[in-house]
Amino acid sequence: MVKKFKIEAWHRKIVTKRTLLKVLSFIDHNPDISTPVLLMDEEKIAENVSLIGKNIQNSKVFYAVKANSDEKILKILKNYKIGFEIASEGELDLLINLNINPDLIISSNPIKSINFIKKAYSYGVKFFAFDSFTELEKLDKYAPGCNVYVRISVPNEGSEWPLSKKFGVELDEAFELLKRAKELNLNPIGITFHVGSQCLNLYNWYIAIDKARQLWERAIENKIELKVLNIGGGYPINYTKIAPKINEIEQYVAKLLKEKIPGDFEVHIEPGRAVIGDAGIMVTKILGKAVRNYENWLYLDVGVFNGLMESLGGIKYTYIVEVKSDKCKYKKWTVAGPSCDSMDVIDKHVDLPDVEEGSLVLILSAGAYTVSYASEFNGFPIPKVILI
Repeated sequence: MVKKFKIEAWHRKIVTKRTLLKVLSFIDHNPDISTPVLLMDEEKIAENVSLIGKNIQNSKVFYAVKANSDEKILKILKNYKIGFEIASEGELDLLINLNINPDLIISSNPIKSINFIKKAYSYGVKFFAFDSFTELEKLDKYAPGCNVYVRISVPNEGSEWPLSKKFGVELDEAFELLKRAKELNLNPIGITFHVGSQCLNLYNWYIAIDKARQLWERAIENKIELKVLNIGGGYPINYTKIAPKINEIEQYVAKLLKEKIPGDFEVHIEPGRAVIGDAGIMVTKILGKAVRNYENWLYLDVGVFNGLMESLGGIKYTYIVEVKSDKCKYKKWTVAGPSCDSMDVIDKHVDLPDVEEGSLVLILSAGAYTVSYASEFNGFPIPKVILI
């Protein structure tokens, strides 16, 4: 029997109609689908890759492996001949196993283990970020002559997943770090920043690029030749509201770069969410329902610990539920995962039809930072990834 889902017009604004239809078709052809499972639209991934960097001159794209490190996805991206950004030995091993050209790999994690530096350098990786003197000393010792770029701190207001509290330095310290890199056996080649993941505030890029300009000009005045501006990631996708489009962001960024950064230079872009986020739909199942203190609870077989960790940081998802009839009554639900931990609450005050135990739920825009965050806590499985 074909399953029926309550689909509203606005759902097609969160993910494309094509992606949604492909997922529904897959479910129809696999009525006994094992959940939770992450279905990834390969065509949508290709479309996203084709858009990123298109409006920025001299740009190179490096996919942030942390967003989704599934081998099948990495193989697809290898075919598109884009680069990869990594942070650890584990991520490096994934790329080595796929015979990724080391010239297409950079590491923008400012804090790296000695073993990782040695292994990456021996494989041929030559670009590393830093934001401390101790990191410079490690790179000088274990990756002599490599290209290094300093991470500066920039505002993350308006980003749903801020990233500047843990990393980045202010401009005076960044300048001293660049000077020290030049004194060592290293090549201080550029500057990097991150406006925050899922950045909905275009002004963040203005502030970040203007701060980079100040450091860039100071470096040139002191005969430190910079050749790379790494603008990190941050390109947003649609979750429950419409985000700025890739071309809109890049046209704005390109204008700022032309106005503020002098000379010829490369722009490195590190998209993760924008590459695979809206290409993925999580298919999950309702394990149970309850009413507690007049609050309606809905329990899914995927939760905070086995796939939806970002919900703890404020990411809100859009849901499509399986129903028996179009004439269904809506309720406000607290949506929770399957584990015994009281932290395993995905969302609150979610308007959804009254549903039955065993019904399927589709979680839209779930391709990024879901399975890569997941653990088997409490014995619950990590969702499998299937390309469609």
